Formats: sequence, structure tokens, C-alpha cells
Amino acid sequence: MPALALYTFGVLASPLADPAPLTREFHELGEAVYRKIGQHPGYLARAEAADAGPGVFFEADWGAWGEFAVPAWYDRGRTADTTALAATLSLWTDPQRAFDALYTGLHRQALNRRHDWFTRTGHPNHVLWWVPDGAVPTWLDGVSRLERLRDRGAVPDAFTFRRTFDPEGTQAGARAAGPGNDPAR
Repeated sequence: MPALALYTFGVLASPLADPAPLTREFHELGEAVYRKIGQHPGYLARAEAADAGPGVFFEADWGAWGEFAVPAWYDRGRTADTTALAATLSLWTDPQRAFDALYTGLHRQALNRRHDWFTRTGHPNHVLWWVPDGAVPTWLDGVSRLERLRDRGAVPDAFTFRRTFDPEGTQAGARAAGPGNDPAR
């Protein structure tokens, strides 16, 4: 059975290494969110660096998830001291369970604070697509799908929670617009 890949990307207002209280809050809440999401029904896996500390993305060993990549519009730093991004790559059983994990509970609380931490880029912040059973999406897959979504809107191989497709490419439904779920994306 195919799995649903989810790539998220955001540009932070300050580098991850910034010692400011807001950055510390982001880190602390993020760690708790990852633990909670990992227990959510429908969650299968996420990209985790084998040997990296906070803010280390570009030099990390991501194993089967491939070399770390970012969208063309990211114009901030690429070192542990200058990186100002948050990105995730994960696998789910279906869009509804992924949506429920992201828009309820602790992650919902974090989303309510997103304007404290992130800059508005005018670009999509997440993309979904189906992968064959046993396949592991790469960071480059996520970036290319997010850029495709930006360029063409929701299509069967790059879509959002607002407009989903089933594994066969048939539009599966539209969600009502909600916080963080921009109907234009």
C-alpha cells in the first residue's frame, strides 16, 4: 500500500543558534511536538539525521532520506550558526491522519505561535504526495514537489491538505480552510 509523504518548510525569523527566548521556546516546543507526533495513529516515519545537533541540516547524514535540500527561495544561512529554517519530511498512512496530527494537540499550539517564529514568504509551506510501498522519499523529492506546487498548484503528485488526491491520482476531497491551511495553496 502506498504511503503519504509530507514535506514542510519554513523560514525562521532568526537563526536556530540565536540564544533569544523565542528561539529557545521554538526548540523546546519542537522537541515535544516530534515526540507526540511520533505516537499519532497513521504516523510511519520521519527523516532524522544520524549525527547532527541543533541547526545542522546541510552537513548531516540523513541516510535513506538523502542529502538535505531547500527550495530555491531560501536565502539564509547554511551553517549551524546561520541556518534559519525548519523543515520536516515524514511518511503517513493517509491525509486525514496526518492532518489530525498537525492541526490538533501540541502541534496545533505550535502553529498558533508560527508568526512569532517564522517569516511570511508567500510560498507554500507544505506539500503531500504518494510514494510506493517501501519507498523512502528524499529531501530533494520534497523540495521539487513544493516548488511544483508553487508553480502549478495542487496536482496528483504535489498537493495540500486543502486539495488532496488518492494514490491513483483522483482528487479525493477538499478540506475547509482553517488556520495554516490556506485555500489558495
